[in-house]
Amino acid sequence: MRTFVNELHSAIVTSQIKKMKFLPYYVLFSIILLSTATTVSAQKYKRPADTVKLNEEYLKIKNDIVDLNAQLTIAQNNLPGYQSTASTASSNAQTSAANSNTDASKATNGNIGDAKQARNAADNAYSAAKDARNANDKVVKQNEKIKKLQDKLDKKNARLKELDNMRAAIYAQLPATPNP
Repeated sequence: MRTFVNELHSAIVTSQIKKMKFLPYYVLFSIILLSTATTVSAQKYKRPADTVKLNEEYLKIKNDIVDLNAQLTIAQNNLPGYQSTASTASSNAQTSAANSNTDASKATNGNIGDAKQARNAADNAYSAAKDARNANDKVVKQNEKIKKLQDKLDKKNARLKELDNMRAAIYAQLPATPNP
């Protein structure tokens, strides 16, 4: 039994050593492949014949940026309204909770009418708390929407810069025309 375990152990170690011999080649191949793939994908438009396609994409990106800027402005303008609604709802919830608390303390020493009034006050407080939570959720969603729009805008602007660089590279390939 001992020899079987020793043979198994030596076989595993040997196979690991064989695998490790190929590790530098694997890493080198991966680096070359990734660097080639990023340079090929980065320079989509290379020739003067690609100018039409480049201009089409450039125009599309510019229009997207204008639309995103409009959406971002609207979202940022709506945010203060959501925030004021949330603060109003929060103060209403606190007031309702305080009223519910005083009605509940009256109901412990009072009659059935006081208990019904306390129950109604508790229902109102619960409703006001839900409204406050919904208003705060809207503020959070609006902030997330602003962040997403800003991220999209940043990506579009980065792509626009890439297209500008490609356009400059294409124009550098064109022969200079003499001025008459």
